[in-house]
Amino acid sequence: MPLAVGTDAPAFTVKDTNGNTVSLSDFKGKTVVLYFYPKDDTPGCTKQACSFRDAKEQYTNKDIVVLGVSADDEASHQAFTQKYNLNFPLLADTNGELIKAYDVDGGGYAKRVTYVIDGNGKIIHVDSSVNTSTHAGDILAVLGL
Repeated sequence: MPLAVGTDAPAFTVKDTNGNTVSLSDFKGKTVVLYFYPKDDTPGCTKQACSFRDAKEQYTNKDIVVLGVSADDEASHQAFTQKYNLNFPLLADTNGELIKAYDVDGGGYAKRVTYVIDGNGKIIHVDSSVNTSTHAGDILAVLGL
């Protein structure tokens, strides 16, 4: 069962698509959309990633950071990013620590769950019924944007 709204988002430090170290604390003061997905370059995950890609300007204009997370490694994330021109970081949770901390472990992969975290590190929205085609717009609507 996903973490509850109102709880502190678990801190993390992992590598992104390009091997850079990314921590939740890097985004203090910003809203973060942290979306977990099962696997790079699969139909539903591709639709979901492309929905965020296509809405990038709307998110950037509102100072909202989008981070995708799966258990795939950096090389897989790089190929996925290049193939679909993704314009936001994917986090490589190869040891599953982030997946476990956010309680989205699907048995070796991440369940499709999205957390919206406010600038103080509190979870303000949880979406565990994701429509992969419209997800980015759905999250903007929840945020009233």
